[in-house]
Formats: sequence, structure tokens, C-alpha cells
Amino acid sequence: MIGLDHLRQSIMDILMTRIGTRVMRRDYGSRVLDLIDDPVNETFKVAIYAAVAEALDRWEPRFKLKQVNLTSVEEGKISISFEGIYVPSGKPITMEGLQIG
Repeated sequence: MIGLDHLRQSIMDILMTRIGTRVMRRDYGSRVLDLIDDPVNETFKVAIYAAVAEALDRWEPRFKLKQVNLTSVEEGKISISFEGIYVPSGKPITMEGLQIG
């Protein structure tokens, strides 16, 4: 896998990995799965946005996040999309329909 396909796979791995679960790299991952069962309200949305932004900023240098959108919320599952810059090319990209949970 190369390019945007590899980037998407990497982003999903980061967001689907709970912090503290990766051996030899305990700080790898995101808080998203820890938040997924919280009540859905504005605080929940802000917490998800922050968790995504923190994780991608720390662990994915090929992508600079500009915007996160929570597109759907189901019991134990969320769907997000986001926009940003693919650093190797400097071009804007949009990723949609990322299912987490």
C-alpha cells in the first residue's frame, strides 16, 4: 500500500488503537474509543474532535488536519470525515466515511 491508501490505513490504525495498549509504545493511539460510549451532546462532539486532532498531530506527520466532521453516531460507533493537507504533495484532501467503533 502506498500514498493515500496507506495514509488512510495509518489514520484508522491510530484512531482505533487505545492509548496504553500498544506494547513498547504505550502512548501510541487515540482517546476516541474511550469516548465512544459517552452521551452524545456538544461536549461529546468537542471531545471527539480534540481526540482526533491530538492523535493525528502526534502520530501522522504526512497529514495536517484542518477540519473534522462527525457525520453519524450510532450505539458504540461513529462515522467521521475530515479535511486536511497531504504533506508529501502539499495538496488538500478529504477523507469521508471513516467508521470507528
